Amino acid sequence: MQQHALLITAGLLTTSDAKTAHGLIRGTERYTVRGVIDPPTAGRDAGEVLDGIHRNIPVWATVEEALAATPELTHAIVAVATSGGVLPAHMLDTIRTCLTRGLSVVNGLHEFLNDKPDLVQLAQTYGGELIDVRRPKRRDELHFWTGAIYSVTAPIIAVMGTDCALGKRTTARLLTQACREAGLSAEMIYTGQTGWLQGGRYGFVFDTTINDFVSGELEHAIVSCWQETGADLLFVEGQAALRNPGGPCGAEFLVSGNAKAVVLVHAPKRKYYDHIPAWGEIPSVESEIALIRAYGSEVIALAINTEACSPEEALAFQQSYREQLGIPVLLPLEQGVSGLVPVLQALMTKPQPPHAHS
Repeated sequence: MQQHALLITAGLLTTSDAKTAHGLIRGTERYTVRGVIDPPTAGRDAGEVLDGIHRNIPVWATVEEALAATPELTHAIVAVATSGGVLPAHMLDTIRTCLTRGLSVVNGLHEFLNDKPDLVQLAQTYGGELIDVRRPKRRDELHFWTGAIYSVTAPIIAVMGTDCALGKRTTARLLTQACREAGLSAEMIYTGQTGWLQGGRYGFVFDTTINDFVSGELEHAIVSCWQETGADLLFVEGQAALRNPGGPCGAEFLVSGNAKAVVLVHAPKRKYYDHIPAWGEIPSVESEIALIRAYGSEVIALAINTEACSPEEALAFQQSYREQLGIPVLLPLEQGVSGLVPVLQALMTKPQPPHAHS
């Protein structure tokens, strides 16, 4: 049965906390997104709210209104990614309404719906499911790192960022699509709950995985994907940032995932990690590139997140970074990423470097 989904953002659609919704509005192969519950923006099209592009996804104030207009709905998705993965308390009433109307509820937060007895009872009574995407795997489902990653001969490209919530997943998805449109066999390895919600076949949820098995789960996802698809190019969705103190992450992609090429995502106008001054200033792009190089990998392109930029400022940043860095500089949402395809094609013809780090 086709899964028709309603996204629950409950007032957060225009914030970065709704990045899960933003990704699903832009595209998903797992669900057909039919609407969004977000009272402050009700009456508008979700695509237009997001980036000015009409996508025929209406925003509703209530679940009742959405169901009246779209009775074929089967699922509701808690489409936010809050700090610490905490479920916003004001969403509970909306979730209860969804369950009493027979919908299954999908949740990507660390706070699990299946741990709430009243929600479990409602699901059982009205025939829906509670699906907690971030529920950790059982020990017997986890993989330990083996070194099999060194058998992969296709280029592995990590899409990393200088901070959280910059568009790493979106950039990786756009690059994968652009390569496919150019006739290349490209696959994306997801590492977060939104990647799974978007229909990713290969990957794992990084931040629910016991630390001992992160490297092995990453390796298993990449190797399985390459062995089963024979892909020409493998894109790995990055998480957080190498030096973000609230969640330093990225060495795993370079070392355990053997990603020798990196597309780095950066927001020129963002000064502090997670916008929190106490967390410290985000270092320069040049220093991030040097750090990645110290791991034995190379940044092949910079992708700019244009938050708080006017169109003119975005173009000026693009030109300035091109001159400073001497590498392609992308504006993924404004210009697309197809211009990088020739660079990616060239990677396919180069012998892959040895795994030893310089």
